[in-house]
Amino acid sequence: MFRRERSIPLRGSAAALCNNLSVLQLPVHNLTHFGVVHGPSAQLVSAAPEGVPLAQRQLHAKERAGVSLPLITQVHWCVLPFRILLVLTSHRGIQMYESDGSVMVYWHALDSGDASPVQAVFARGIASSGHFICVGTWSGRVLVFDVPAKGPNIVLSEELAGHLTSVTDIASEHAQEQDPAGEKGKGSLCLSPQDCIADMVTADDSGLLCVWRSGPEFKLLTRIPGFGAPCTSVQLWQGIVAAGYGNGQLCLYEASTGTLHAQINAHARAICALDLAPMVGKLLSAAEDTFVHIWKLNRNLKNGCIEVEHCHGECVPDTQVCGARFCDPSGSSLAVTGYDLAEILRFSSV
Repeated sequence: MFRRERSIPLRGSAAALCNNLSVLQLPVHNLTHFGVVHGPSAQLVSAAPEGVPLAQRQLHAKERAGVSLPLITQVHWCVLPFRILLVLTSHRGIQMYESDGSVMVYWHALDSGDASPVQAVFARGIASSGHFICVGTWSGRVLVFDVPAKGPNIVLSEELAGHLTSVTDIASEHAQEQDPAGEKGKGSLCLSPQDCIADMVTADDSGLLCVWRSGPEFKLLTRIPGFGAPCTSVQLWQGIVAAGYGNGQLCLYEASTGTLHAQINAHARAICALDLAPMVGKLLSAAEDTFVHIWKLNRNLKNGCIEVEHCHGECVPDTQVCGARFCDPSGSSLAVTGYDLAEILRFSSV
C-alpha cells in the first residue's frame, strides 16, 4: 500500500507528453532531483526527503537569433560510470548539461535532411549505456554519443538505423548477468551467446521494438514487431522487455528472442510512462486513465517463463497523468506528474 506524501510545487504544469518526469536520487546529499518540461522550458527541482523544495532552476532550449523558442520534448538524467549529465531534447537539437543544469557541456543541432516542410523534426527518447548516451529522433535514427570521463569533448560516434518511424522511448540496463533460462541467441539476429547480451531497447510510433547490445559498435540483436499501436514507453530488466502501448496494453517480452510472455490489458487509456525498481523487479505503469499501477516481475528459474503479479493501483482523480517514476531503486516511493497540474505528487509505501 502507498500513502500520499507532501507534494512538490512547480512554477507551471507539465506538458501533455509521455515520459514527462525524470528523477535522480542523490543519497549522499540526501536529495532528490526532479525534471519536468513544459513548452520551451524545463523545470528542475531539488527536494529533501520530506518533500520540501530546496532549489528550482529553469532551462530553455537553445535557439537561433530571430527564431521562436523551440519546444522541449524530454528531460532526463543519464548516469554514466564517471559522471552524471542532464540531457534535454527539443525540436532543434540535443543539449547536455552538468547534472545540476548549471553548465551546458554539449549542443547537437538536428539535421532536417530530407524532411518535408510539414514534417516535424525533433529528438525524443534518452538513455545511457556504459559511457554512451543514446537519443532517438523523428526519422527513426538513434544517435549514439561517446562521452568522456570529464570535459566537453563529446562525440557523435554512431547512428543506429533500426526504425522507420519516430523513436518514442529508449531504455537500457547494465548487461552483467547471463540469461537464467539459457535462451540467449535462440531465434535472434546475433551469432553467439556472448553477442546476445541485451542491454538496450528502443521503441517507435509503429510499436516496433529493437533490442541492442551496446559497445564500441552497437549490435542489433532482434526486432519485436508492433501490432498497430505506438509503443509509448519501454523498460528493460534482467533480460525482460516491458513495453507500454497507446491502447493501454502492457507486454512483457524475452529480450534476446522477442518471445511474448505476457500481454496485459493494464489500462483503459494510453500508457504514458513505465519505470522499474531494479533492486526488487517492481514495474510501474501510468496512463491517461488517471491510474498508476505497480506490478511485480519474476522469472521462473525452472522453466524460464516470466511471471507478473499486480501489487497496487493508485488513482489520481481528474488528472491526465503524463509522467511517473520510482524515487528509489527499491520502489518504496514514487512521483507522478499531470497535465495542468502545478505540482509533483509523491507517494510512499506504508
